Amino acid sequence: MSAQLKGHIAVVTGASKGLGRQMAESLAKAGASVAVVARSGDLLAQVVDGIRAAGGKAEPIVADVTEEAAVSEMAAEVAEKLGVCDILINNAGINNRKSIVDFSLDEWNEILGVNLTGPFLCSRAFVPGMKEKKWGRIINMTSIMSHVSLPNRTGYSTTKAGLIGFTRALALELASDGVTVNGISPGPFATEMNKPLIEDPEKNKMFLERIPIGRWGKVKEIGALAAYLCSEDAGFITGTDIVIDGGWIAQ
Repeated sequence: MSAQLKGHIAVVTGASKGLGRQMAESLAKAGASVAVVARSGDLLAQVVDGIRAAGGKAEPIVADVTEEAAVSEMAAEVAEKLGVCDILINNAGINNRKSIVDFSLDEWNEILGVNLTGPFLCSRAFVPGMKEKKWGRIINMTSIMSHVSLPNRTGYSTTKAGLIGFTRALALELASDGVTVNGISPGPFATEMNKPLIEDPEKNKMFLERIPIGRWGKVKEIGALAAYLCSEDAGFITGTDIVIDGGWIAQ
């Protein structure tokens, strides 16, 4: 455990697995008290148990970030159990790999709701506390698909590109309040979601050929970046999007 973020209270959405779980663990390891938020209580319990076993402090909160009332209740629960949140990582997100002609309006609204409305609602809920403390960190998980794209990614690329616009605007709005707002755009990472690709020799080879560094990203690399952006050392970084993709979009 380090004391880099001691005394800070963090909220990480979509924290039950993958990059969200890693970031929650990294913030806790750096000394923050962490509210881990997701729709699955069973998975959250595993994350919290792991953080506590390592000497960290964490609380599980089940919530759907697309629902205004649920986010309000979640914010109240964070305040009651941990205190005033001053670190928010908007990580909850979904993807929909589908041709636009097969995309239903309900599916379009769903991906907008999770990937854009969720960060809006969560930011709106926690910004007042940050402004009062005159200190805060917000990280929005964008994607390399907000900079480049692939076929059948209209919904995902649209929402992630929109999240970069949200990040820039909010950063300017909150700069004078001591609150920084940044995006992290991950490339291909070795998460559970990508396990089928990694274990498929042909698909794995195809991905590795597009990554100049020649390997999948390690989830701990995202955790380390998030912890740094939330620290005092990153206080002059705001309104930007940091791409961590092994060189994918530099080509």
